[in-house]
Amino acid sequence: MAVNNPINEYMRNKIMTATPAELTLMLYEGAVKFGNISIEAIEANDLEKAHTNIVKVQRIIDEFRRTLDFKYPVAQDFENVYSYLSRRLVEANIHKDKAIMEEVVTHLRSMRDNWKEVMKKVAMEKAQKS
Repeated sequence: MAVNNPINEYMRNKIMTATPAELTLMLYEGAVKFGNISIEAIEANDLEKAHTNIVKVQRIIDEFRRTLDFKYPVAQDFENVYSYLSRRLVEANIHKDKAIMEEVVTHLRSMRDNWKEVMKKVAMEKAQKS
């Protein structure tokens, strides 16, 4: 009988019980993490590791794009940003360009931080209503 890794079990439970807002935050966190790993890999001239982690960031951005709801006007703004980031990620991957990855990670950090603020504001509004 296989024994489950407690860390994997914890992460699986965390994901399965997360709200959509929390899942979005986890994706932003992952994109920042993988972006940082790719920067370190570029610095170390580990091209395979850089490629692998840039692709992970691309997949997260693709997921964000797939889940946009265009009945809200702000979705087009997000689509524009995600489209730009996708193009920059392709450029960064082709050229293994640290500066481009740093730019992308800066944007992702900003978006993550704004998302955290939105989550806090919503939580405060819910608390005030109850």
